[in-house]
Amino acid sequence: MMTMFATASFIIILSVIVMSLATILSKKTIIDREKSSPFECGFDPKSSSRLPFSLRFFLIAVIFLIFDVEIALLLPLILILPLSNVTSWFMVGSFFLVILLVGLYHEWNQGALDWAN
Repeated sequence: MMTMFATASFIIILSVIVMSLATILSKKTIIDREKSSPFECGFDPKSSSRLPFSLRFFLIAVIFLIFDVEIALLLPLILILPLSNVTSWFMVGSFFLVILLVGLYHEWNQGALDWAN
């Protein structure tokens, strides 16, 4: 019991020493304005690098990722068809596709897929 406590204390002390040394040695002493500014081919940037992005594009990207993951979940259904009962396989596949279609209908009904607006 005492050896475990001594080993744990040694490891904690050694970790604190290493983290302290890393913090002390990694500090930059010279702050250069050119190094901290954004880099555009050696020229000063023309505008702010913090430009707003389209929220509609972000929403479409998230919807794409969700449906992409769901399709990746559907693909193994083909592989397990010979190993499972056809009725249960059909029920699970149909239920999953219905969930996908209801989600797509909801997004379409809410206007999230209308890119032109």
